[in-house]
Amino acid sequence: MKNTLLAAAFGAALATAPAFGPAYGASHSDPVKIGFVTTLTTPAAVIGNDMKAGFDLAIEHIGGEMGGRKVEVIYEDDGFKPETGKQAADKLVTQDKVDFVTGYIWSNVLLASAKSVLDTETFLISANAGPSQLAGKACDKNFFSVSWQNDQTPMALGEALNADGIKSVYIMAPNYAAGKDMVAGVERTFKGEIKGKDLTKWGADAQLDFSAELAKAKASGADAIWVFYPGKAGGAFISQYTQAGLADSMKLYSVFTVDAISLPRLKEAGLTGVLGSMATQHWSPDMDNEANKKFVGDFLAKNGTYPSYYAQQAYDAVMLIKSAVDAVGGDLTDKDAVRAALEKADFNSTRGNFKFGSNHFPIQNFYLREAVTDAEGRWTTKIKSTVYTDHQDTYAADCKM
Repeated sequence: MKNTLLAAAFGAALATAPAFGPAYGASHSDPVKIGFVTTLTTPAAVIGNDMKAGFDLAIEHIGGEMGGRKVEVIYEDDGFKPETGKQAADKLVTQDKVDFVTGYIWSNVLLASAKSVLDTETFLISANAGPSQLAGKACDKNFFSVSWQNDQTPMALGEALNADGIKSVYIMAPNYAAGKDMVAGVERTFKGEIKGKDLTKWGADAQLDFSAELAKAKASGADAIWVFYPGKAGGAFISQYTQAGLADSMKLYSVFTVDAISLPRLKEAGLTGVLGSMATQHWSPDMDNEANKKFVGDFLAKNGTYPSYYAQQAYDAVMLIKSAVDAVGGDLTDKDAVRAALEKADFNSTRGNFKFGSNHFPIQNFYLREAVTDAEGRWTTKIKSTVYTDHQDTYAADCKM
């Protein structure tokens, strides 16, 4: 499935470009071409569509222009499968000759696609997935992340558990690359006892019935339950957790589960047990800076819901790319100059200050967020405290660029 967004129409087809990328030989009359890989089918499309909405809003905010050139965005569906995501990446760099590839929800999809993109010296910018491999030994000069390394958010959650005096926890997460990174993160910082751990089936036929695991969690006697279940799986988990009555005996802590995607659906179902639950994140809709106010306000007006961090990161990806294209005056022929401009990250991020570490992952704050009701009765999140300030991921030391 492909949905092509043209920021403006353009005339003749691009001249044949060398194998190392489309920027060489491209003129200012040609568009800046961005390939965006996400999940647009299967139940996981609920996340992909939110990312796309954030990306589209950013393109609208910049007037469809970077560095004096129009922008063309080519959307590709990964089908929630690594092999399909790789095929999409291959097409974008060999057939469409894009200047940048971005998007990517899932770490396993990104890992399957990275070599295809980076071997052509095309810039690859993750708008969500943050696998440990690409932060460490497999880092690459042309790979950047505008999100986080997978371990960081759960590491912050582990610290929040310690601060709340939680002595024991039961862990649940999906069995794939990011799920394993998330579990490693919380295990790295939580000082109490882990009473049990379940890694459940993931993918297009992901497990959505958690009754057996919840029964084990309840029987474990743990003080709290920690989960990582993005998208539809998150809503299913929260529903079953609440209906099982565990909200009264096991406090819920989560990462990438209670968010702007799941909260409206949980409200419709009357699952008030999720209110007051805690999660960690690098961003929240209530962050008080001008870029975020514009982003959140316009997203609400256009879509009728708060943006999730998926939308926020996709929005920031556009602004990062624009900052680099603007810095080189639209001339993408000098890869070193474009890379240097990307590394500078001279744009107003929705999260406030933004800077890259040596491995091209952000150095940033992480916050404890609470699920709350806003002044208009909508369920959202608000920042309770700062857990980490200017945090760098633990794998950066292994990156030898």
